[in-house]
Amino acid sequence: MLEVMRRLAPFRGYAAALAAVALVTVVIGAIEARVHVANISMLYLMAVLASATLLGRAPAITASVVSFLAFNWFFVEPVHTLRVADPNEWFALVGFLVTAVVTSQLAASQRDRAREAADRARDAALLFEVARVLGEPDLATALAAVAERVRQGLRVAGVVVELEEDVGAGHRTTAGDVAALDGGEIGSLAAWIPSPRSAAGAEARWIRVMNPHGSNTSTRNERVHAVPLQAGGRRIGTLAIIRTSPEPRSADDRILASVATQLAGAIERSRLRQRATDAEILRRADELKNALLGAVSHDLRTPLASIVASAGSLRQTDVRWTDAERESFLADIEQEARRLSRIVGNLLDLSRMESGTLHPERSWYDLAALIDDVVGRLRPLTEKHHVEVNVPEDLPPISLDYVEIDQVLSNLIENAARHTRPGTAILISAVIEGGEAIVEVADDGGGVPNDALDRVFEPFFRGSSGGAPRGTGLGLAVARGLVEAHGGRISVRNRPEGGAIFRFTLPIEQPARPRTAATAP
Repeated sequence: MLEVMRRLAPFRGYAAALAAVALVTVVIGAIEARVHVANISMLYLMAVLASATLLGRAPAITASVVSFLAFNWFFVEPVHTLRVADPNEWFALVGFLVTAVVTSQLAASQRDRAREAADRARDAALLFEVARVLGEPDLATALAAVAERVRQGLRVAGVVVELEEDVGAGHRTTAGDVAALDGGEIGSLAAWIPSPRSAAGAEARWIRVMNPHGSNTSTRNERVHAVPLQAGGRRIGTLAIIRTSPEPRSADDRILASVATQLAGAIERSRLRQRATDAEILRRADELKNALLGAVSHDLRTPLASIVASAGSLRQTDVRWTDAERESFLADIEQEARRLSRIVGNLLDLSRMESGTLHPERSWYDLAALIDDVVGRLRPLTEKHHVEVNVPEDLPPISLDYVEIDQVLSNLIENAARHTRPGTAILISAVIEGGEAIVEVADDGGGVPNDALDRVFEPFFRGSSGGAPRGTGLGLAVARGLVEAHGGRISVRNRPEGGAIFRFTLPIEQPARPRTAATAP
């Protein structure tokens, strides 16, 4: 039944045109039965114009010829024959036929122009929408949106965008009803091959490999129209539409080619961006690897060498060490072991930050007491500097992770002590401003070089400070990560009178945690 309806579809326009002529014939017959009207044959022009406007040129010409024959058969003497008794009637009939044909041609031309203008307006709007949607950074989201826009714009049953294996891992995006592509009835959209003339360098044209199995499959194949997506001289995918009926439309072919060109360009740009991103990730990973190897090979080896040397000296039995010398060896071992502990702790914290598993365990603490604890613990490291602490006595409790903020302060003070000359001052201060606590660690050393101000918080970056680079370059990077995990900010600037000021902020209020379940009263 569907096959019969499909074959009769091209003749519907002609049937409608004949029906219009029959209706006008009935109307003229009813009028002529009561009164004779001159030039009443002009009523047939209504059927001709309607056919030209609604059905097209060929049905309109058919209506013109049938109107000529019907008027001659039913209303020209002698009736019910195609002969004409009065020769003057021939001029009227021929004039009517010419008028009807010309009118049908003009009306059909205007209809075609109106349809073409509407198609071009639709195409322009659709291409604009496609170009806008393809600005989406996520390719899968963009393809899904484009498929839906094409389906709505062309008023088709379904749209499929299929990428080749080497481009999108066989990714297929669909919109609407794509049942015509299921069950292997027409095969993969990859069953489209370039024609020989495109291979010879002429205008590109693609032909479909038809599936010879079954008439129903053939019907479904005629509903599907596909165009290849090409970039860089190779095929990267296919764009296909599934029409509601097998009737082809050339306007769809034109817009599909334009959409396919935009899609291919967007897919190729996405692929190149991904390659560039992968290359940048590899480059940065290689830099981090080299920096880590440098830190491990030098900064870990140095304290280990000192520990081994001091421990070996203590184990010598042929040398009588004084108590002061033994105490010095033990102090060196303890100091270098603490240094190793800080390096390993920074490496572990950096790893937690990179993996996204760093979550502060907040509670309410006295910030002034925390600063005093850190300064007291680091006194052996800062004994050659003048350390001054300026914290108000009425400083309110702050919501923070004690261990993590302890490490932030330790890293900043250690950084100031390491990069300034002995005898210089280190000033630690804290104030409350605008709903947040501001902590500063300032020194009066040589400051941070201007070209390093934007990089001091990068992992493994080590400024020279006028001499050879010192440290692993992890302390400030870890400090930034811990502060940002608390919802704060950290920055550095040079003092006009000399030296640098490292500042970090902490919100006073503890962020509200999402409620996971309701509790009963």
